[in-house]
Amino acid sequence: QLQASGGGLVQAGGSLRLSCAASGHSFRSYSMGWFRQAPGKERESVATISSSGAQTSYADSVKGRFAISRGKNVGYLQMNSLRPEDTAVYYCAAQRSEVHGREYWGYWGQGTQVTVSS
Repeated sequence: QLQASGGGLVQAGGSLRLSCAASGHSFRSYSMGWFRQAPGKERESVATISSSGAQTSYADSVKGRFAISRGKNVGYLQMNSLRPEDTAVYYCAAQRSEVHGREYWGYWGQGTQVTVSS
């Protein structure tokens, strides 16, 4: 029900825009997020956005370079000034909840590969 797209191969300093299309039912009441996982590393949160779009948060490593945005049933991650260390599989997610201090996401899209060459 979440379909991520827009990944690819780009040179360092370049840009990519990832999209996350939701289907099946309305996702407009859900927060959305982007995560990434590099080979041999744990998955990490990249950016999140509230259901209204008014609140966003970013990992320190991408602040000032990435921008998350959304529509009613679609999310975006604009990635500028890409670096080789941004290379990873990127996943989108929706419906954040928190239980006993732990974060959970109800919906996940398949990953899209982003490769940044030096």
